[in-house]
Amino acid sequence: MKALRPALLAAIGLLAACSPQKKEAAPGPGQRTAIRFATDWRAEAEHGGFYEALAEGEYAKRGLDVTLIQGGPGVNVSQLVASGAVEMGDGSNSFLVMNLARQKVPVKAVAAFMQKDPQVLIVHPDQGINSIADLRGHPILLSDAAIGDFWVWLKAKFGFKDEQVRKYTFNSAPFLADKRVAQQGYLTSEPYTIEKQSGLRPKVFLLADEGYPGYAAMVLASDKLIASNPAAVKAFVEASAKGWRDYLYGDPKPADALIMKDNPEMTADVLAQAREKMKAYGIVDGAEAKTLGVGAMTDARWKSFFDMASGAGVYPKDMGYKAAYTLQFLPAPTAAK
Repeated sequence: MKALRPALLAAIGLLAACSPQKKEAAPGPGQRTAIRFATDWRAEAEHGGFYEALAEGEYAKRGLDVTLIQGGPGVNVSQLVASGAVEMGDGSNSFLVMNLARQKVPVKAVAAFMQKDPQVLIVHPDQGINSIADLRGHPILLSDAAIGDFWVWLKAKFGFKDEQVRKYTFNSAPFLADKRVAQQGYLTSEPYTIEKQSGLRPKVFLLADEGYPGYAAMVLASDKLIASNPAAVKAFVEASAKGWRDYLYGDPKPADALIMKDNPEMTADVLAQAREKMKAYGIVDGAEAKTLGVGAMTDARWKSFFDMASGAGVYPKDMGYKAAYTLQFLPAPTAAK
């Protein structure tokens, strides 16, 4: 499992090697609209709501014939959506989506199923580190992708320096070997695997709880699909929202069965702990989703993210950042914000 969804170039032919998970349902009146949805990594709890909606027939009920296609190392979901290799995809983080606007890629985020980006910093429990601010001067293991996104926010907010960065290769051995070192991670992944493998229970700091404004698990759709079949996009968002609520607070077994079928390396204990973390930290239904519903996005939140990133010099301050997303497929109270 990984801490950060990498955004690397992918060959379209990689789709053929990915394992599509498709559950047949009795067709309703008329032909259902085919939607291939590419996830950003191999099947896991972080995709649970999509798998739950598929397993429960929520997509089929709304006239969709959905196929979930696993991602993995080297898969660029945005590229797949933009090229038409898939109809929709899973946008890992707000930098990825904002980059679409900067590069004028005709793809938009239409919903955000994680109100809090699950990125965390992980530290040893006995080093007197009680907040992210205490990490000034400490070595921090970061991937190349992390340096281009949330590291920008960490430097701006906490005054961290590039000299602190150490190369992270998605292996926790260097972290375990040096108590002064901090490591990036995903709330639902690395803290659990570190404890399970080493017996060390690390301290974990969720960036979102320190003010990091990014969304995660966003649904991406091409401008072409939005214009030609807005009903299908809306149906996918509605069904996915139902799937996420059911995965967290209903019976997750149907989704977990499909996840483990797609990804035989996944285990029930990893899925269960990830689900509990998502509930405990309000990853899916916290923040704006408390009042606006699962999948919510707002103009105010996107402006906050853009102001942070452009203020740090990542984007031109006059960039048309609103091209990165649309609120038209969300409930009316959100669209009115």
